Amino acid sequence: MGIITPTAIQTNAIPFLLEKDTDLIAQAQTGTGKTAAFGLPLLAKIDLAKKEIQGLIVVPTRELAKQIGKQLFRFTKFSAKIFIEVLCGGDNIDKQVQSLQRPTHIIVVTPGRLIDLLKRRALSLSSVRYLVLDEADEILSMGFKKELQEIFQQVRQRRSTWLFSATIPPGIEQLTREHMAANAPLLKVDRVHVVNRNIKHEFLVCGKDEKLERLVEFLKNQGTHRGLIFCRTRETANKIAQQLGTRGFKVDLLHGDIMQKDRDKVMRSFKKERVQFLIATDVAARGIDVEDLAFVVHHQLPEQIEYYTHSSGRTARAGKTGVSLVLLDPRERNKIRELEDSLGIHFTETR
Repeated sequence: MGIITPTAIQTNAIPFLLEKDTDLIAQAQTGTGKTAAFGLPLLAKIDLAKKEIQGLIVVPTRELAKQIGKQLFRFTKFSAKIFIEVLCGGDNIDKQVQSLQRPTHIIVVTPGRLIDLLKRRALSLSSVRYLVLDEADEILSMGFKKELQEIFQQVRQRRSTWLFSATIPPGIEQLTREHMAANAPLLKVDRVHVVNRNIKHEFLVCGKDEKLERLVEFLKNQGTHRGLIFCRTRETANKIAQQLGTRGFKVDLLHGDIMQKDRDKVMRSFKKERVQFLIATDVAARGIDVEDLAFVVHHQLPEQIEYYTHSSGRTARAGKTGVSLVLLDPRERNKIRELEDSLGIHFTETR
């Protein structure tokens, strides 16, 4: 596939997971090659003689599920035939029930849809040997704690659990204490790698009434470069999409109120470069994986530090460079320092 040099997480995780059948907690940012880090060992461990589900990958969002499914499918093109199903909300559940009649080795699921399918007795998890939780911090922050507890109960016979998370908040610590081996190693890709070093972090101080003009100015200077604009709320995202649209920019919008089929349409359009700029809420940052994005703009500082890491991580992927720009309220200067201290990054003030 042209992947020559493994990333830090791949170098550490792949040999360990191939060799051992133990639990693993890995702290690594999105965009660091996590899918191959757990996906390749998982594919290698599948027993092709058995037709049952042996690998269960649980993820927070539909977009991420599709992305992982696509990547695993690419990997399997070079190996024996391993059958993978992606099951998430927003897709027709009856079709999913039907597709599960076929032999299936690995499923990639969102928590809510997995519980729905279990209630319908559409699948059995009794043969699952490997449970992977990807972006576990986000699964919890999206309110899926109860579903996760249920999933752990359903796969008690598993050999190992591999938990990948960008951050390890108290909720994740509790989860690992309750459901994972006490001696599970913590593989922490050091801070230098947790935040992508190819991102140039900048901030521009401007009052609320100046933000639109400064944003327009920045976008005009981008030429043909493409990027994302993140907002805290749906209302702000809607407003900015409208304002930029009336100024002739090719923009589209992504947030939680948009129907799933429309979200898919927006992402297809953005990936096919019919739209130059995508405006999204901070929460929608997960699962947006688009190549060659030159920049990310934060219309406001995100409420949580993790949101900044995930949103800024949409640019400078796969070894490329990018810019993460914050339009900063003058009263929030101290928050920039907090981000610098907690993430080990440096911001440059721009004018």
